[in-house]
Amino acid sequence: MGGCYSSDISFEGKVHDVECECNHNNDRKQGGGRVMLKGSSEIVSMYSQKGTKDVNQDAMTVWEDFAGKNDMVFCGVFDGHGPLGHKFARCIRDNLPSKLSKSIKQLQEKVCKQCSTNATDGSSHSNDNVEDDQNMSFASCEEIFMRCFSEMDENLAKKIDADGFRGGSTAVTLIKQGNQLIMGNLGDSRVVLCRRTNDNHLVPVQLTIDLTPDIPCEALRIINCGGRIFATKQDPSVTRVWTPKRDSPGLAMSRAFGNFFLKDHGVSSVPDVSYRKLTKQDEFVVLASDGIWDVLTNSEVINIVALAPKRSMAAKLLVKRAVQAWKHKYGIMVDDCTAICLFLKD
Repeated sequence: MGGCYSSDISFEGKVHDVECECNHNNDRKQGGGRVMLKGSSEIVSMYSQKGTKDVNQDAMTVWEDFAGKNDMVFCGVFDGHGPLGHKFARCIRDNLPSKLSKSIKQLQEKVCKQCSTNATDGSSHSNDNVEDDQNMSFASCEEIFMRCFSEMDENLAKKIDADGFRGGSTAVTLIKQGNQLIMGNLGDSRVVLCRRTNDNHLVPVQLTIDLTPDIPCEALRIINCGGRIFATKQDPSVTRVWTPKRDSPGLAMSRAFGNFFLKDHGVSSVPDVSYRKLTKQDEFVVLASDGIWDVLTNSEVINIVALAPKRSMAAKLLVKRAVQAWKHKYGIMVDDCTAICLFLKD
């Protein structure tokens, strides 16, 4: 749930509009890119709605032509928590993609130079190998995600919350190039893929792990670093991470940006990076904050998106259905709900 806690911006490439219920007029154009508050495209549907908190602490972005590549798309959903959660989420949204883009460009330039060297010295290099070189290797991209997430966390400590007690943000990010998906994940937002089976059934495939203290390997790291893990009597359904001596504030995830007071006690900003090769059976991908997943199952989510009369309406229908589920389950309490639907077929 979103209540996890008891400068100049440079853009590269084309950034899709963000559709949101909030009343803002801060459309921006930076470096040829555009960030707006409403809209969709042929391949993307986006929507975010504020819950019952004072401010929407979710943020999201989609970049086409990412890193200067026509077949590369970046998607990211960021769910802030704590008093400054909205600032964390927006700062990550506005800076992490450019860090990743710059690093990927540098990697591609290095690969191109190597290709040129091989051609000059007569080394054999088939067309298939050239194509492989132009795509991202998982090992290289994993290293890029690790480095950029670490740099982002350091910048947040300097820009937003040097003391470390005023919040942080999850991040679930995805880069698609051709038939490759690479995900970098912190926290409990999620990526789910929709596959169509041979007998025409839709099957959800969860591509990321919800990184919470309930996971044994995450719990072991936290305990080995001196952190404590338990649920309070007031909120027994949510396991949280606590410092060795303080019972406040507790964090409902094992990895996140920010929350620097817990970084010495096992909470990590190292992303879980994973890879998926797409097939012809794969229909679309949904990235969403935990406001969606807390009240809807993976199967419910992909069926809502698949039944949308138009692609452009898919994310909004999903968010509205989640809001209804929150009201039905919890009454007046509703979490911020944010979703990106990335369609994989023309």
